[in-house]
Amino acid sequence: MCPVGDNPEPFEAQDAASTDAAFSALLEDSVEDLYESAPCGYLSTLMDGTIAKINATLLGWLGLERRDVVGHKRFADLLTVGGKLYHETHFAPLLQMKGEISGIALEMRKADGGRMPVLVSSVVKQGSEGEPLLIRTTVFDASDRRAYEEELLRRKQEAERAHRQAEADRARLQEALAVLQQSLLPASLPSVPGVETATYYHTAAPDRLGGDFYDLFALDGTRWAFFLGDVCGKGPKAAAVTSLTRYTLRAAALHDPDPVTALTTLNTVLHERYTGGGDPRYCTAIFGILTPDPETGRVAVSLASGGHPPALVIRGDGGTDFLPTPGGLLVGVLPEASFTPATTTLGPGDTLLLYTDGLTEARTGPDRGELYGDRALLDFVAGHAGASPRGMVEALTGLLESLGEGVDDDTALLAVGVPRTPSSPRPATDHGR
Repeated sequence: MCPVGDNPEPFEAQDAASTDAAFSALLEDSVEDLYESAPCGYLSTLMDGTIAKINATLLGWLGLERRDVVGHKRFADLLTVGGKLYHETHFAPLLQMKGEISGIALEMRKADGGRMPVLVSSVVKQGSEGEPLLIRTTVFDASDRRAYEEELLRRKQEAERAHRQAEADRARLQEALAVLQQSLLPASLPSVPGVETATYYHTAAPDRLGGDFYDLFALDGTRWAFFLGDVCGKGPKAAAVTSLTRYTLRAAALHDPDPVTALTTLNTVLHERYTGGGDPRYCTAIFGILTPDPETGRVAVSLASGGHPPALVIRGDGGTDFLPTPGGLLVGVLPEASFTPATTTLGPGDTLLLYTDGLTEARTGPDRGELYGDRALLDFVAGHAGASPRGMVEALTGLLESLGEGVDDDTALLAVGVPRTPSSPRPATDHGR
């Protein structure tokens, strides 16, 4: 900055002179040249649409001669058939009503027959008395914008097709998984004289195979075997373990129905099958035997557990407690495992409940930070003491539904009980498969 009273430095004066010269050069452009060579199209029409003036830019875009346009064509004549129809039905009436209109997408016809997408803005020039004199119109080339919009539309359509295909694939996968899941569970449970049964099965995700399982089947004319368990993991590998577990327990029970022996056989099979391959697989399970007594109406139960949550015994008089099976190891983890047997007897109104940890490990509380837990389950079933197995399972189903997203694991229930009054045996109910 120069001190006050000093003359500017020579180079500063030269810089200012250059700037003035550049501006002067710009200002020397004539108004007509600015109109003709503008980067957009300009035209003026009479109120009936007859073209009175059009710039070189628009003529060049359309490949037309001025002498063939001015006084001979109307603005609508420059449009495609579709553009002309839109102009007559929407553009012109709206312009007449409002006096101006902007950013309307139209298509103009080129002399070679091609089409040119444009954005059109028009305004009505009025006289001193407010009478309409002419229409001034600005035309912008929208070819790049149209190409961009078409590309966006194409990508959107491709994405929609991909989404529809993904949804169809997902539906087919869910259908296949549902069929496979059903093949891992009994279609129905057999009727047991003097006994009522009820079941529930729910997978946490419809597109994922669950790892819970259960079964009940006849051993002979007087005894029935049952089991319920949970395989580690989810998906096809867990399904393979589930299938192996079910068939192993069935075969073991027919050979020797003792619960401890059956779980020991399963432990040997799982350990030998999976440990050597570097991908150990195991499960938790309760296996038991039902022996109804037709004379007393009571049912003797003997069972053993391998790392599974203890069964619940709900008495018809309200007494409720876990049937302890301490020391039972996960099935398949060690080459040799010990399983502790337990026994009980069910009388009229009593129910034996087996469940997987999807129930007790459901998340509760406002922030889903607490587990539902064994104590809460004990209190809940105690509040429904005396209910039939069917009623107990329906109550527990309602509980699970009330927990909503807090249930993030598969859940299986198997209830076995003696009706308060003798009745013909009924097959198990099956909720929520």
